[in-house]
Amino acid sequence: MSAALELTKENFDQEVLQATSPVLVDFWASWCMPCRMVAPIVEEIAREFAGQVKVGKVNTDDQPEIAVRYGIHAIPTLILFQGGKEVSRIVGYAPKKSIEDKIRNLLQ
Repeated sequence: MSAALELTKENFDQEVLQATSPVLVDFWASWCMPCRMVAPIVEEIAREFAGQVKVGKVNTDDQPEIAVRYGIHAIPTLILFQGGKEVSRIVGYAPKKSIEDKIRNLLQ
């Protein structure tokens, strides 16, 4: 079972934009090799930061409206939200430390 929440157009606003904690959103697709490489990192982060940061995943093939809304032109794209606003974005594969550093900076 995934530690990350599956985000859809039905739950995105409530789970991300109205969240009281920071939210890391992974925009991905099943055919995307870099997405598959970053997926286990996103899962680790979801477990390690549980209770501090919410982690969700948007399948851009299944939820194109959300991808368009946030100008997703390449995947994977990781967006960090706080208070309903985008505060950081990583496009393409990134090592775990880079993602963790952005989260830790936000939590300080």
